[in-house]
Formats: sequence, structure tokens, C-alpha cells
Amino acid sequence: MRLILIRHGETPSNVAGALDTAIPGAPLTPLGHRQADAIPAALADEAITAVHASPLVRTQLTATPLATARGLEIVVSDGLEEIGAGELEMRTDQLSISSYASTVTAWIAGDLAVPMPGGPDGHSFFNRYDAAVGAIAAGHADDATVVAVSHGAAIRTFAARHGGPREERLLNTGAVVLDGDPSSGWTVARWSRDPLGGAHLVDEQALDPTGDPDPV
Repeated sequence: MRLILIRHGETPSNVAGALDTAIPGAPLTPLGHRQADAIPAALADEAITAVHASPLVRTQLTATPLATARGLEIVVSDGLEEIGAGELEMRTDQLSISSYASTVTAWIAGDLAVPMPGGPDGHSFFNRYDAAVGAIAAGHADDATVVAVSHGAAIRTFAARHGGPREERLLNTGAVVLDGDPSSGWTVARWSRDPLGGAHLVDEQALDPTGDPDPV
């Protein structure tokens, strides 16, 4: 199958550089809504059969224009949430952001035993994200194309495990396209760093700690 993982649109927390990972999370900014509105046209050539989103508000708001355009219901899928920040939740200081980023980097490099301060380790993250992706795949035909709206650090970490770049940003409504299935494995077919609607939708001023592998 084809799995298109799309990062949600911009939120006030992205702009402020806050580690906002808990449910329900922040809504979208006006730019975030424009980013979401641009997704249907950007994916016009994809024969999308289902649209999934994490339990957080921002992913469901991002998924809404695409689901509406295709006449589909949004399926809220547990397990697609962001990598939990633990005791760093909603922090904006550089030490906390660096700690979050270095933990994610360790997992991408294969050191899954490193825990997020007060939060999960890499084994826990992959267990729940793999289970979420596995459930999505099990619910659709082998030739289906499914969109799942998820979160920056989670998508980057999952995709890196399947051949995606280890040190590439994923901006709001950027996307990673994977082909395959949980049994035979996934291959990263395309990495769209910029918003699917185009680079004019990038907010260069946003601090965005979960979308950047090396925030400074």
C-alpha cells in the first residue's frame, strides 16, 4: 500500500517554539488553516481511499479539507500522536528543546533505550507508532493509498527507520510517502520537506522545535 504521512498545519505552539505534545494540543494558526486548505489540490493525483489523523486537535483540523474534498470521514487513530515530551512539556527554553531533540536523534540512530526526560524511551515510541501504522495497513487493501496526518518528530523518527533522511526538517504540512506494508517492510518513496501547497506557505519565523532535527 501507499502511506502518506502528513505533518499537521502550523499551531501557535510551533510559532512560540513550545514542546506541545499532549492531548488535546493547540489548534491551527490562520497560516495553518491555509496550509491545510492547500492539501487537496497538492494531492489531486493520488487515489486516496482513507484519511486518518491522530487524536490531537491540530491533526484533525489539518485533515478536514482533504477529507471533505474526497467525501471521506476522518478516522481518528490512537498511536499516531507526537513523541511525548514528558517533563519538558510546553517548555520553550533552549536546554529543554535541545534535550528533546537529542533524545529523538538518539532513537533515529538506533539507541532506543534513551528515555525522554520524564517520558517514553524509543522502544515505547516505536511499539505504539508501529502498532498504529499496522492497524491502518490491516484495515485497507494492499493497493490502497491512505493519508495519515501526524506529527513532526514522530514522522521523522518513523521514516528514518525505513530509509528516510536522518537530518532533514519536516515543516508544517510537509509529507513523507512510504510504499510497502508492515510485513514486507516500508520504503520511503518521497520526502516533501516544505508544505504540500508550496514553499510560499512556509513560516520562516516559526521556531518549530519538533519539526527540526537541530533546533537552535
